[in-house]
Amino acid sequence: MRVLAAMSGGVDSAVAAARAVEAGHEVTGVHLALAAEPATLRHGARGCCTVEDANDARRAADVLGIPFYIWDLAERFRAEVIDDFVAEYAAGRTPNPCLRCNEKIKFTAVLDRAIALGFDAVVTGHHAKLEDGALRRSVDMAKDQSYVLAVLTAHQLAHAVFPLGDSTKEQVRAEAAARGLAVADKPDSHDICFIADGDTRAFLAGRLGAEPGPIVEAGTGAVLGSHQGSFGYTVGQRRGLSLGRPDPTGEPRYVLSIQPKSNSVVVGPAAMLDFDTVRADRPIWTCGDPASDSFDCLVQMRAHGAVVAATVTGVVSGELTVALHEPQRGVAAGQALVMYDGDTVIGSATISSTSTAALTAGLTATK
Repeated sequence: MRVLAAMSGGVDSAVAAARAVEAGHEVTGVHLALAAEPATLRHGARGCCTVEDANDARRAADVLGIPFYIWDLAERFRAEVIDDFVAEYAAGRTPNPCLRCNEKIKFTAVLDRAIALGFDAVVTGHHAKLEDGALRRSVDMAKDQSYVLAVLTAHQLAHAVFPLGDSTKEQVRAEAAARGLAVADKPDSHDICFIADGDTRAFLAGRLGAEPGPIVEAGTGAVLGSHQGSFGYTVGQRRGLSLGRPDPTGEPRYVLSIQPKSNSVVVGPAAMLDFDTVRADRPIWTCGDPASDSFDCLVQMRAHGAVVAATVTGVVSGELTVALHEPQRGVAAGQALVMYDGDTVIGSATISSTSTAALTAGLTATK
């Protein structure tokens, strides 16, 4: 096959490209320039997509003896990832920008261009497996990235290659060293690449502006403090609330919900974060539409969150109701709910709300 290897400048993508070469594919490397002003991106090992990463990717391509190009996707990245990130926080939701980058940049913008140029597939260094068109978890559960790839369609997966799914991270690093790749010991990236100093709240304030509002107590409505913008908080947050009145029981308070219309942050005890019902929309079925309107599966609601059994209904309407078989705690709207059959991804949807079954029943009864 003629394949395009997306080379981020990290060890995973370098080894993935090397394995594609070794498999006999005609490989071309490409690094994505995602910032209009690269100097504004962070330097060193804290994030991805830095100036240093572009140089590391080029050096890896030289070692592998493959052609290498840099594609400028800064404007597309700004519109599809950064602007979306800001808009989601402004609406009181908590997005996952890496998931959106996979969906809109690496497997839409890049794949569409690759196919137009005559490539058969895009190779990436994600830790996940593809078997008979099905997306499955990596053998290295600590590095598994099937969650952030669950936004891909069956068509996109048909043109994707993930060579690392059967290897642990330690094996990948050892192979990189054996191949003479300088990135063998390069630390993994963890932070949001477009927030140079890692201060998400300040980044959002710079784009949305400070807007003072109240921090209120759930149930009583008592004002416990103030904030400079509800966008700076997320469900489950405990630190940074700066409350002027301690809880009478001595228990810590957590963010329970964000109310963007009133610019309010609602806080309460940890027990009020518990939920067993999730509503989610915009489903994407990676293996084709499910055979029935409801099914049992496993679900995961954070990139490294717990996996819990659930029953999914509402497939036909596209408005999913997910009944969890055991309560979970503190998941925010805007995050992805990924459905699994064992270690195989069924699909994903975007969480719109969470509640307890008792509350849901009460609301239904009052309508």
